[in-house]
Amino acid sequence: MLYWVIKNMIVGPFLLTVFRPWVVGRENIPKTGAVIFAGNHLSFIDSVFLPVVLDRHISFLAKSDYWHKKGIMGFLSKTFFKGTGMLPIDRSGGKASEASLNTGLSVLAQGGQLGIYPEGTRSPDGRMYRGRTGVARMILESGVPVVPVAMLDTDKVMPTGSKIPKVRRVGIIFGEPLDFTRFRGLEGDRFVLRSITDEIMYELNRLSGQEYVDVYASTVKEKISTRNLASKSH
Repeated sequence: MLYWVIKNMIVGPFLLTVFRPWVVGRENIPKTGAVIFAGNHLSFIDSVFLPVVLDRHISFLAKSDYWHKKGIMGFLSKTFFKGTGMLPIDRSGGKASEASLNTGLSVLAQGGQLGIYPEGTRSPDGRMYRGRTGVARMILESGVPVVPVAMLDTDKVMPTGSKIPKVRRVGIIFGEPLDFTRFRGLEGDRFVLRSITDEIMYELNRLSGQEYVDVYASTVKEKISTRNLASKSH
């Protein structure tokens, strides 16, 4: 109920009226059944724009840090994240990663829609980075189709670090569903997982037109952070 109210009476009408997102490939969105939407990740608001152009509820796996803020802003944040379909996950690895996988699988087992970002984090510079294979494992264990979705210009509306969005149009392109059932039972094969992930990233790269860099975005962010800390110490 909270999701419906926020999407259809608050966030949805505002975004559709002010930002007027254009959409290509609506015919590629399954009308029923479980599905994974695998997208590029340019901005925090990717997870806000995508739901408003979908007819059915969609859940996202989001880092649990968003739920740990205190006070009135913390309460409002948690209410907003819950209302927009975000599910808290721990990204620390190990058992936490397993729990994240199970959270996503539970959504799909109930016939739901799940949004994930194979890059694992937002792009630090607008380029597309190497995908992480966790998405492939979830695909094989669930057996559901994957719809690649390219978000365009969301980083121009709300760049990393900004708090107030800039008004401009964004684009959303849905590619044809990808079927990986030929690899069923091979979720323990790391070469298969890498192949599936790379196929998804290739399709996202084709749809978005972004420059592709074959390293992890998190690695680039760590280097940027280290460089910034070094410059401040001098």
